[in-house]
Amino acid sequence: MDKLSIISGALFFAADIFAVVSLAMPHWIVSEIGGDTNIGLLKTCLTIYGRPSICFMPSPVRGEWLLAFICIVLGIICISITIVLLALSYWEYRVMKFARWLGFVAMILFCLAAVIFPIGFDMDQIGGEAYQLPNNYRVGISYIFFVLALWITVVSQLFASKVCLPHF
Repeated sequence: MDKLSIISGALFFAADIFAVVSLAMPHWIVSEIGGDTNIGLLKTCLTIYGRPSICFMPSPVRGEWLLAFICIVLGIICISITIVLLALSYWEYRVMKFARWLGFVAMILFCLAAVIFPIGFDMDQIGGEAYQLPNNYRVGISYIFFVLALWITVVSQLFASKVCLPHF
């Protein structure tokens, strides 16, 4: 296992953590008007004027956000398997090819989720249009963590594929 594979594995692990954390919190879209509103892919939480938060699953669930959720979960699974395969490549170098492909698939799944998610901005609760949030809403920390996971996955894939060849 060379240094680039170790760096790639560490970056894939970081991307995996950021993606899992982004799904764990319902802070994809936030607003502070009339209390705190936190909208996640599958869960919405409302805090009205300091009262305890009320979290619920909207009915019906947005199809776009459900599809984005599925893409992210599949991407997390692909990254986790990629990390295991990168570790196994220490003993069996042939599995490195499969690790590279699974990392690439994870990158594509994350990119699909990033394109699909903003289509759901036209929901009644938000009142925006596809790809356009109204001024009183903004993206939250969960979305930022997800985008960070996406970018780290891209960089990890570059290292895994040895496209970026720095001099160590």
